[in-house]
Amino acid sequence: MEILLIILQSVKSGLPFLISHFVISVGIFLIGLWIYTIVTPMNELELIRKGNIAASISLFGACIGISIPLAVCLASSVNAVDIVVWGSIAVILQLVCFKVVDLFLKDLSKRIIDGEVGVSIVLIGFKISIAVLNAAALSV
Repeated sequence: MEILLIILQSVKSGLPFLISHFVISVGIFLIGLWIYTIVTPMNELELIRKGNIAASISLFGACIGISIPLAVCLASSVNAVDIVVWGSIAVILQLVCFKVVDLFLKDLSKRIIDGEVGVSIVLIGFKISIAVLNAAALSV
C-alpha cells in the first residue's frame, strides 16, 4: 500500500510538468510546421487534398524532421523556458536546413507539384538525416 501511495504522489507532482511540457512541445511543433508550409513555394496541403502523393511524402518528412530535434530538446530540457528557447532554435535550424536542401535539389517544388514521388523520397531522406544531426547537436 505504501508503494502505491508513493507512486500516486509521484504522478500527482509530475503530471502538471508532463502536461505543460507536452503542450509546449506540440505548440512549437505546430508553429514550426505552419512556418514550413508558409516558406515552401507550394501549397502542400492543397496538393495533398488533390491526391498528390509526392506532396504528402514531403510534408511527412517535414513533420518527422521537425519532431526529432524537438523531442531531443524536450528530453534534455529542465523547464518550460528551456523547451521554448531550445525547441524554437531547433525548429529554426531545421527550417533553414530544409531551405538549403530545397536550393540544391533544382525545381524541387515543381517536381513535387508534378507528383514525382522519387524526388520526395530523396527529400524525406535529407529532412530526416538533418533532423538526426540537429538532434545530436542539441543533446551535447
